[in-house]
Amino acid sequence: MGIFNHFVKNHVDLFKFQKAEVVHPHDKFLYRVFMKTWPRSITPNKITAFRVVATPIVFYLILNRMYEIGMVAFLFTAFTDALDGSLARSRDQITKFGMVFDPLADKLLIGSIVLLLVFKYFDPLLGLSILGIEIIFILSALVARVKFRTVKMANNWGKIKMILQVIAVFATLSAILLDAPNLFTFAAWTFGIAIGFAVVSLFAHGL
Repeated sequence: MGIFNHFVKNHVDLFKFQKAEVVHPHDKFLYRVFMKTWPRSITPNKITAFRVVATPIVFYLILNRMYEIGMVAFLFTAFTDALDGSLARSRDQITKFGMVFDPLADKLLIGSIVLLLVFKYFDPLLGLSILGIEIIFILSALVARVKFRTVKMANNWGKIKMILQVIAVFATLSAILLDAPNLFTFAAWTFGIAIGFAVVSLFAHGL
């Protein structure tokens, strides 16, 4: 984490802790079960940075058809998305960096898997739709940051979309390993429903 710590020192404003306006019930649950004993040196931003670094590893595993290990690595990496946000709200460690890079890390993870799996096993239009939506999210966040000096936090619709995408990827990998056509069908429908939630999320953000 030496590079990350150097980045922090040079961009102090991005890492100023802010108090959480709301701590959700699931935040309290995750904090008590997984994170209560963690030292304060393990910050939400470091977990987000880990997800960014872990994404190429997940990509490599699945690219080389190491699906069993790839599935475990993907699920673990995706699970850190729940941990960093809950930790930030539970310990009042919300930062501008986290607001921007947490959703961006999710999009890198999902986008890389879409390139590997969706275009190979599903209709290319589904893959293009997923990538297109994710690109719109990124551009929308950039415009908000550069033009309006605001940071758009993930809303509940976006969080549901992410959960559905994780389920769809898990179903796809399971379908490959088990040679189960029904799971491919389930995954396709789940990806499609996730697109619907993504559209709602965009409009909820005021796009």
